[in-house]
Order: sequence, then structure tokens, then C-alpha cells
Amino acid sequence: DSSLYSSQFQSLNSNSSLDSSSKYSSTSNFSSSLNHNSTSGSKGNSSDSFVIGIIKIDKIKLDYPILSDVSDELLKIAPCRFAGPLPNKIGNLCIAGHNYIDNTSFAQIVKLTSGDTISIYGLDGKSVEYHVTEKKEVEGTDFSCTSQFTNGKRIVTLMTCNSIKQTR
Repeated sequence: DSSLYSSQFQSLNSNSSLDSSSKYSSTSNFSSSLNHNSTSGSKGNSSDSFVIGIIKIDKIKLDYPILSDVSDELLKIAPCRFAGPLPNKIGNLCIAGHNYIDNTSFAQIVKLTSGDTISIYGLDGKSVEYHVTEKKEVEGTDFSCTSQFTNGKRIVTLMTCNSIKQTR
């Protein structure tokens, strides 16, 4: 059986707009409309997908666009929205990323600890800071970490496989 490694973050406050030195600083790179239900990610291919935001985690030097849909093909490009709302909206934005042996994508999220900060930049170029509140490993068939019952809070869940145990 496989299991899923996830870290959950809760927003505490909003930050300023995306700074102009960022390689993804132009909000014109973002599409402002969705062609699928915005409450959950969908299976897609690269021609239908687009950047919906940016995830930055300074502690592990992570800085990637977030793609609108999820598929094996898209996960090779960047982390993808697996379920939930658009970035920084009420609900649980679940982002899936590969755990590559060369430490790219989400390979280093295991190093995050309670209280660590991530920044999510939305379509408007503004960031919201989230702080680690929980880390856990679950079976590959357990998707409880993608629940949208957040009591009106903004939550981000990062998901990757656990390659050491041959699990998720």
C-alpha cells in the first residue's frame, strides 16, 4: 500500500504585492478565469492548464508556479492544484508536487516544521503567508487531508509521495 505525505498550513495574515524582482512578478502571466469548477482541481493536459499562482518557501528554497490542473504530465512541469479553491480563497487549497531524488519540486517539504512559513501568491499578485500547523503521512487511498470543511478559514495542504518508503 502507498501513503501520502502532507503538510497543512493555515493563513495568519496578508502580505504586500508580489515584488518586482521575482521571476514570476508580472500578473499578466496569470489567467483570471477558470474553465472548470473552482472548488476542485481537475485532470488536465498542458494545453488546457495555466498558472493560477506561485508558491514560495524560503526555508527550503522552493519557488514554483502553481498549475491549474493535475496530471502526470503537468506534475513533471510544476506543482499542481489537486483540489480546492484558487490560491488565497476560503477553503483548503491542496497542491500536489513530485518528490524528486534531485531535491526539486516538493522533495524538501519533509524538512518543514511547525510554525514554518510559506507564501502563496494569487492571481492578483498579492501574497498570503501560511504557517505549518500539521504534518502527517497517510495511506495513498486516504484523501481526508483534501477536505474542504475549513470553518471559513484559508488552508493550504501540500502533498507528495514518500519515496523512501515507496509510499506517498
